[in-house]
Amino acid sequence: MTLNTILGQKKEQSQKFLEDGTRIPVTRILVKGNVVTNVRIADKHKYSAIQLGFGVKKNATKSVIGNTKGALEQAPNFLKEVRIDADTDLSIGTMINASEVLAEGDIIDITGVSKGKGYAGVVKRHGFHGGPKTHGQSDRHRAPGSIGQGTTPGRVYKGKRMAGRMGNENVTIRNLVVVGVTEDEVLIKGLVPGSVNTMVIVKKVGANKKFVPLFKDKTDEVEVAGDLPVSDDAKTEEILENGQPQVSSDVQPAGTENPTNEQASLSGNQSTEIDDNTKEDSELVSDSLETGSTDSQNQTSGENKKEEAKEEKKEEVENAG
Repeated sequence: MTLNTILGQKKEQSQKFLEDGTRIPVTRILVKGNVVTNVRIADKHKYSAIQLGFGVKKNATKSVIGNTKGALEQAPNFLKEVRIDADTDLSIGTMINASEVLAEGDIIDITGVSKGKGYAGVVKRHGFHGGPKTHGQSDRHRAPGSIGQGTTPGRVYKGKRMAGRMGNENVTIRNLVVVGVTEDEVLIKGLVPGSVNTMVIVKKVGANKKFVPLFKDKTDEVEVAGDLPVSDDAKTEEILENGQPQVSSDVQPAGTENPTNEQASLSGNQSTEIDDNTKEDSELVSDSLETGSTDSQNQTSGENKKEEAKEEKKEEVENAG
């Protein structure tokens, strides 16, 4: 593809680290949504170019709607015609991917509308140092000073740096470097003109031979070679899909015993001794249960006899009285 320009929207500014440890300022630019809205060919228009549309315009005029008819359902917020070397095979409505135009290490120029500063003096606008602060100069600290000659030429030359409106004009920052490219956004080393959410034009002009990529954490990288261990979540999902897992006869959960195997491994005399011991234990348990029951019965009968004796004594006292 001979296209070397793409449209974008400036987002927040941040910082990143390179592989050599250098900290750099980074500007994120959203580039998703570049659409070819028109094509110019040499035979018909005497030059080769394509028209790119970006964003969505709420209240579009009929001329803009007619110009982008057939390419977009809604009129774009930003239109830019880009010259190309020869006729292209791109058709109207084609989406432009940033990875097809830019790559990491490319040198670019970015054009945008700078922030408006309003009416500013020469110190802020042009960086003048101002006048002296002593020797009676009480009100000349930020004044421009002399602006021209006297009789000859008798006027002020055009382009004299003076106070006036600052900012809000097209500015091009050259020789910036692309440090990251995805389908939706581009990371650029350096600062970009304009405020947040303003439109910018990104133009590729070359490649940096001494490019140092961004530092990437090893934990974020995916291991490609070798078999990766299966996590516990994956195992549980497999169990839920395939049902209850089958456990072999050799494997048994902790804390369980196999009495049949142990008994089979013992000799005949030892097995008979175990059987006798178990019988004796069962008889002791049964005897203790029976004695406990008889003791409780004797205790209840003794209590009943005491109550009967008390009642008899009460009756005798009553009869004697």
